[in-house]
This record gives sequence, C-alpha cells and structure tokens, in this order.
Amino acid sequence: MEIDDQKTASSSPPSSKSNGTGNSSAKTGSSSSNYSDDTIKYPSTLQHKQQQAELQQQQLNLLKNSELSEILWSSNLIHRNPAMRNTKENMNNVTNGSFDDKKDKKNVKLDVDGKIGDPVEFENLLDPQDILYVPNNCAEQVEQFAKYVWETGWKAMPHHALPNWLRDNDFLLKGHRPPLPSVRACFKSIFRIHTETGNIWTHFIGAISFVAIAIYFWSRPNPEIKFQEKIIFGTFFIGAIICLLCSALFHTFYCYSPNVSKLFSKIDYCGISVLTMGSFVPWLYYAFYCDALPKIAYLVLIGILGISCIVVSLWDKFSTPQFRAVRAGMFIALGLSGLIPALHYILVFGSYKAFNVGALGWLILMAILYITGACLYAARIPERLFPGKFDIWFQSHQIFHVFVVMAAYVHFHGITKLASYRLTIGDCLTAHTEADFSFEF
Repeated sequence: MEIDDQKTASSSPPSSKSNGTGNSSAKTGSSSSNYSDDTIKYPSTLQHKQQQAELQQQQLNLLKNSELSEILWSSNLIHRNPAMRNTKENMNNVTNGSFDDKKDKKNVKLDVDGKIGDPVEFENLLDPQDILYVPNNCAEQVEQFAKYVWETGWKAMPHHALPNWLRDNDFLLKGHRPPLPSVRACFKSIFRIHTETGNIWTHFIGAISFVAIAIYFWSRPNPEIKFQEKIIFGTFFIGAIICLLCSALFHTFYCYSPNVSKLFSKIDYCGISVLTMGSFVPWLYYAFYCDALPKIAYLVLIGILGISCIVVSLWDKFSTPQFRAVRAGMFIALGLSGLIPALHYILVFGSYKAFNVGALGWLILMAILYITGACLYAARIPERLFPGKFDIWFQSHQIFHVFVVMAAYVHFHGITKLASYRLTIGDCLTAHTEADFSFEF
C-alpha cells in the first residue's frame, strides 16, 4: 500500500507528538491502541532515517526471498526492544485481522512517528540493537550479511524463489543454492548437496585425473617418450584440463553474483572450444604424419573454427537460456568439422587402415558420446519427462558432463594407439607395415 501524505496531514492528531511536559506516549514506551478511520497510530522510540530504511529493505527483501526467512525472522532475534516488540505484535494483529472492528486489511495503515504507511512496511524496521541491524555503510552491510550466512549456513531454495539470473532449468524444482555472498561461501558449497553438486564434481574429478595422467606422461624419460611427443599430447592434456576445470569453476561460483555468473559462463564455453582444438591436434599430427600440406591446412581450419566459437562465446546473450539450443548446435558443428579430415584419410588410405590404424573408430565413438550428451543437455532429458525427480542426481547436465569425460578418455585411448603405430614404423621413408588395432580397451 502507498503512504497517503494528505491523510497524514489531516488524520495525525497533536496528541501523537511530544508536548512541552514530555508526556508523550512515545517517551513512555507504551503502545497506544487508539485508532480512527483506517489509520492505527503507534509511537516509536527510534528516529528511522530514510536512507537506513532503504538499506534495510534491500537486505530484508533478499533474505525473505530465501528459505532463511524462518531462521532470520524468528521472534528471539528481531524486535527485542519492548516498544518495537509491542509494535510488532500489534502489526501482527492488523495483518491477521484480529481487531474487533475487522477492518479491511487493504485500508489499514500504521502511524509511526507521524508517518502513515503499510503494516508490512513498518514491519521491516529493525531495532539497531538487533543482530540483523543494517549499518549505514554498504561495505559493513555486505560484510555483516556474509558473516551471518557463513556462521548459520544456508538452506537450498526452490526454483520459483530464485532470482531471475539464477533460473536456468525450469524442470529442477528444488535443491538450488541461494545467492551466496562470498567466494569462500561458494567454494564451501561444493561440499553440500544441491543441484550443482554433481555438475561440479563430475568435471572436477575429471580434471584431477587428467592432471595426474599428464604429470605421469611428461615425467617419462626422453628415450621412452620423446619431447616432441610430449608437446603434441600436451595440447590434448591442457585442453582437457582447462575445459573440465573451467566447467567446475563455473558451477561453483555462478551463484555469487550476476556479473560473476556471466564471466564464468563465458570461460566455461571457451573451455569447450579449447578442448575441441586440443583434441584434434594429436590426431591430425599422427594421421597425416608424412603429409605436411593437409596436416597444416586442417590444423589452421580447426584453429579458426575454435577461435570463432570462443569469440561467439564471449557474447553476453550467448549464455542465456534462450540460446541453449544454439550453444549445443554450435559446439556440435565444431566437433563435426572433424569429418572433413576423417573422410580425407579414408579416401587416401582406405577404410581398413582408417579404422584399424587411424583410430577412426575411436573418433566416431567420441563423437557419439559428445553429441548424445549435448542433445540430452539441450532437450533437458530426463528431468523434462519427470519434473522434480532428478533435482539433485542424474539430471541432464550431469549426464552431459559424464559423457564429456568419457569422450575425452576415449579420444586419449584412440590417439595413443595411433601414435604407437606411427612411432613403431619409423620415419616416413620406412615402409609401412600394417598392424591390427582392435577396438578393445
């Protein structure tokens, strides 16, 4: 309800103000139950400043939108001052319709310090001695709120209570993290159960596993693995680690703020492009080991396409839910660009050698895993079919993450077999010997 200034001037009696003898109801701290028309008058022992009330309202709106409200608005924390507690109780009577006259709630207003307003509006005015008192300084406000949330913890929120910038999947009905006030709180949330727990750990564990493999690979002595081979495989390791780590970081910190969410979303999509480019480098290098021209041409092509995807990923609207299908389609197209060198390899060396030596079968399996995961992610399956049943585990995004890690390992296995064949037959002048490379791990 809006405050009626004209009604304030006409309906506020002189008795509600302090007189010369100091016998005012405000100074005695007692609550007055006198009311007339549609205005209920209450004294107050506090002089609430407009700026302080606005700061309070901003924080209280944030808190009330979350499931923390039951904790933060408990009677033992708020309005410990007797005068404010009496005002709180009377306002509850107004909102609950317990007054004898049963006036229309829409027309009932409160008079505090000569100001007429809604009961809900004055309900948000806190005692400065309260634990949730909001200081005038914005930095202190944020620090105090962060400390309180950190000490008391947070509760998962339903989807409808999330702010718009945190709403992504309408079929995940509950278990969402609220906006968290600090980087530390976001990091600590990875050890809690919520809708992003699976998304974080699937790629975080995948990144750690590839770090371990890369360290082992690079630590081999040069006679066993030459430095040149370490560099070629390193492009794949770095691409996989960057992609998986950026994804895990995005799902960890995107609930911090809208700007942080957009930033890490862009980094996440850039990581996908880096992984795709890094995956093609070893295969193109060993598949066209003795053909410099097509090898360089395809490396330049995949580099241009990958950089183009990175540039598009930096576009703000690209990370919005409306462009989910476009995102999936673009990255699928980037992956399918590998069909061009694959077909070239089949035409030059034949299908038998392509599948048994060129690891083409592993590339096809990798592509199937990537495309299947991306399609499930874009279609929001299975949670679209069973809303609320996959809020925490086995949602489409988690399945997509698992498929990405599996595809990366499949590709690593394929390029390892291709490199082994290439290095076994020696240099390009040595006669090629056929080797049987089955599809078993």
